[in-house]
Formats: sequence, C-alpha cells, structure tokens
Amino acid sequence: METYLRNRGDRMPERTEPMGLEPSNDDNHADETNQIHYGNNDEDFSSQHNIQQPASMHLKKSSMRSRWLILALTCTVMIASYYSYDIPSALHQQLQDYMPRSPNFERNFNLLYTVYSIPNVILPLFGGNFVDIYGAPQCLFAFASVVCCGSVLLSIGVSSKAWGIMYLGRFVFGLGAESLCVAQSTITSDWFEGNDVAFAMGIGLAVSRLGSIFNNIISPKVANRRGGIERAFWIGPVLTFSSLFAAALIAFVDGRAVKKLQQRASSELTEALLEGDTPIRNENNKTCTAKAENKVHLTDFRKFGVMFWLLSLSCFVVYGCVLPFNNVVAGVLLERNYYKLAPATCHLQHPDQCTAGYLQNGTNPSLSDDGTPCSIAQTQAPLLPTSVNFTSTASEKSSQWENQTYEYHNLTIHDVSCSDPFWNSACTSDYCEKLSVATEHAGKVMSIPYLISALSSPPLGLVVDKIGRRAQIATLASGVLFIVHFTMAVSNSSPVLPLVGQGIAYSCYAAVIWPSVPLTVDKKFTGTAFGVITSVQNIGLGIFPLIIASIYNASGNLYIPNVEFFFMGCAGIGVMIGLLLSTLDRRYGGKLNGTSDARRADESRENDGFADVEDEYFSPLMHPG
Repeated sequence: METYLRNRGDRMPERTEPMGLEPSNDDNHADETNQIHYGNNDEDFSSQHNIQQPASMHLKKSSMRSRWLILALTCTVMIASYYSYDIPSALHQQLQDYMPRSPNFERNFNLLYTVYSIPNVILPLFGGNFVDIYGAPQCLFAFASVVCCGSVLLSIGVSSKAWGIMYLGRFVFGLGAESLCVAQSTITSDWFEGNDVAFAMGIGLAVSRLGSIFNNIISPKVANRRGGIERAFWIGPVLTFSSLFAAALIAFVDGRAVKKLQQRASSELTEALLEGDTPIRNENNKTCTAKAENKVHLTDFRKFGVMFWLLSLSCFVVYGCVLPFNNVVAGVLLERNYYKLAPATCHLQHPDQCTAGYLQNGTNPSLSDDGTPCSIAQTQAPLLPTSVNFTSTASEKSSQWENQTYEYHNLTIHDVSCSDPFWNSACTSDYCEKLSVATEHAGKVMSIPYLISALSSPPLGLVVDKIGRRAQIATLASGVLFIVHFTMAVSNSSPVLPLVGQGIAYSCYAAVIWPSVPLTVDKKFTGTAFGVITSVQNIGLGIFPLIIASIYNASGNLYIPNVEFFFMGCAGIGVMIGLLLSTLDRRYGGKLNGTSDARRADESRENDGFADVEDEYFSPLMHPG
C-alpha cells in the first residue's frame, strides 16, 4: 500500500498523473513521487483484511467551515485597497480644479495610473513566487502594509499640490496592491480548493467592489465641500491602516489551522500504523513532504502552456477596456451627458462681466442670437464670461482668492478652477454649483458597473462552477463590451443602459478569467501563475492610460468619440482571443468549458481509495488548544 503526503503549497485543482495504488520496487522513484509503502509483502493489506479507512483521510482547509471567516477577512482587506485605488478616478474634475493649472492635466492625471502599474509589470512575478514559498497569509499582511504607506504618501502629495509626491505615493501603493490581489486569490483558492472556488472568488470580488462603490459616492460629496478634496483623499489611509488588523487575523487563523491539521494528520498516521497500515493523505503536513517535488522557481513560468498565455493576452486587452475606462469615466460622463457645453447660439448679455457671485451687482442673463432668453438644459453648463479682469483688494473676501490677479482675454472652461473662491463664490458661482451637482451625479452613475459586479459576481461564480463554459463566457463578455463602447461613442442616449452592459460583461468576465488560471497550470505553480497574469495585465494598465491621454489631447481635449473607439478595438481583440480559446479548449480536453462536477468526478476516479474529510466545524479561534 501507498501513502500520499503532499505539501499544502502544492495547490493544483486537477491532477494529470495517475494515482494508482500499485507497489513500486524502485526506491528512487518512490522518493521522487513522494510515496511511502506499508503492508505485507507489497500486498494490499486493507483489501485482504477489509479495513475501514477513517473519515479524515483527506485533510485540507477547504473542508473547514472557518474558510468563511477567512473569506470575510480577505474581503475586508480588499475593500480598503479598492476604495483607495479608485479615489483619483472619482475626483477627476475636482483634481483638475484643485491642482495648479496646466494644459497637461490629462497626461498628469493618467500618469497616476501608469506609475501604479509600472512596478506591477515585474513585482507580481516575485509576489506570486513569494506567496508560494513563504505563504499567502504572511505575504498578505506585508503587501497590505505597503499599500497603507502608499496611500499616506498620495494624500500628502494632494495636500501639498505636488504631482511628484502623488506619483511616489501611487508607485508605492502599486508595489503592494497587485501582489495583495495575488495573495488574496491564492488564499481563496487554498481555502476553497474543490469547494466552489469560483463562487468564493465571486463573493470576494463582489464585496471588494463595494469599496469602489462607496468611493464613487462618498469622495465627490466630501471633495465638493471647501477644502474637502484633501479630506477625501485621507479617507484612503484610514481604511488601509484598518485593513492591517484583518490581514494579521488571517495570518493567525491560517497558522492555527495548519497546526491543527498537522496534529490530526500525525494522530491519524500513528493510529493507521497500529491498526493496519491504512493509507493517509494530508495536503497540509509539511514534515512528510518530498521537498524536491514542491520546490518553486520564478522561471517556472516557462513551463506554462498556450492556454495560460492566451488567458493572459485576453486579460491584457479586455481589462484594457474596463479599468482604464473606469479611470476617466467621470470625465466621459460629464462631457457626454451631465455637463455638456451650452448651445453655440447662446451668449451673455454682458460678455465681459461675471455671471453670478458677489462681484456681479446685477444680472447677466443668457440670450439667443435674436435677443430672447436662451434655454440652457439641466445637463448643460452655464455660459462663462468671454473675459475677466480683476485684482485682489484688501477686503476679507478677496484675501481668500488663490491669486492676486485674474486677467483672461479669452476665458475657457479650462481656466476656471472651482476650488478657488474667486470662481466658486465671487464670479461664476452658478457654473461651479452646477458642476458640483453634475460630478456627484456622475459619481453615482459610474458606480453602476461596480454595483452590478457586487450583486452578480457570487451567483455568477456559482453558475460557472455548475455549467463551465468559461472560454465561451469570456468571448460573450468581450462582445458585450464592444457594443457598450460603440454605443457610448456614436449616440447621445442615457449612459445607464451601456453602463449596465459594462457591469454585466465585467462581472461575467471576472467570474471566469481568474478561476480559469489554476486550470491551466500545475497546482504548485498557482501563486506564480496568478503573479504572471497580473503582471501581463499591468503592462496594459500602464500603457493604456498614456494612450488615452494622447488620444484625448489630439482630439481637442475630448473623449468622445475617439477614446471610445480605442476601447472598442480592445474589446474586439478580446472576442477573437475568446474564440481561439474555445477552439483550443476542445482540443486539450475541455477544462475551461467543463463543469466543476465533471472535474471532481475525474479527480475522484484518479484518487480512488482515498476518502474526503467530512465537513465538520472547526475554528482555530474557538478551539485554541
């Protein structure tokens, strides 16, 4: 008889090698395959004597109910990270008003996302490797600490109005944030291995996305108060610091779980030897593991097959039309729907006077070319003066102005900073008040994809576990994204329906792409594989914001339609890759489009002779002994 004892770091959802129970006479081969023989003259002792195998023959974390505690804690960590990551996108317009005036604002803004992604072109490779070697819980805490430091630096940079410090903060934030996702994904796949891992990852994504939703709603409200943009950014450090306690608790719970399972495995092994050489298999017992089999190297990514690299390329282009779009969607919605330019046929009665505020003594109505009042819709910006010329005086009100002199002979919307009391109180208060309302409304609407993701990801994960069809769903999601951005580019309709489509497509794609990763690599390389695909993803997330800024500047400082055409191209490439994945999946055995039940049935046949541990309650917090 043989006993299979594997390291918990060797996390592979499927086995491709046969796991027969035949005895081996080759000692070296037995060492390499981590086999230990028991029995009488190499005969199957349990078959001869009809020995009942114990229920705890297959010990692993996914059989414990405390896995739900781990899932809740990882979600807490990720909520803080997602909230902090999305703060700049929710405050796109407010940052433009707050930072020193520059014609290169769009480039400066998008660089916040590029510098975030630069370290993650390389670091997730090491992060995934570190996760495999040192353990996901310990790495999770380390990465969460780095994220907190980056969030603090970013907030300091905003308070100082210094792009350089802001870039440093985003760079440091990026050092930990993507590797944090790698550690979180590895913990989830470890604790839910063989037990609805897609459903668990769906829950994790859904709850994590609540951080983005809260940010899109809360940050504009806080920032629109005087001096509030600084407070809006400082919410990030508070949340990321709080998440460190959840990360520490994860490490504690995981460590207690491993210790308990090792003790139980040792007890079962002793009992089996005394009672009749019953085979025992434990994936969490490190002491009885063949070290050579489980050694992980960074260069192991060269062993990954074509299916994994196609998944990575799909992730590169599809996320390229999702996350970079989310970065600028506030500006897109203002330009397209909620703060459009006033009709060209309208003009002010006194073009060289302020429109509203204490510097306007009378009225300055908007008129049409024929002299009648001009109707400006609720979704259109009020007219601005064509020129202004004011100098600060010794009065208490003017002392609050950011500049001493305001002299503009051809005033444009890019000259008006609604964070400056001169504009928001003295000269163009109607313009700034309406802009404030529009940005808050845009923040709510841009939360639609995240809200749909939060609501649909868990059931979608469960459905994917049941029906499979991962490559086909990825293809369909890319097609929906193509239609979404085509609609945004060529129509003036409400953005609600397209953003609903964006949310559905994003949820479906995320529900299939990440659980597909462990299906394309050897189990012990799971963490490294997550690191590689995250690295590939960040190559796109570093390049695409700069491309978007270039398209925006070349289009006369407009997003519509050329930026949307770029997103359409990314989605179209995603469709083609999805079709190729489906074709190759049929050739390579249908792992991606197969169901979890089918995979478990195959694994059960391969593991014939081993029993799974019963789903018993175990909490290392409640049973510390």
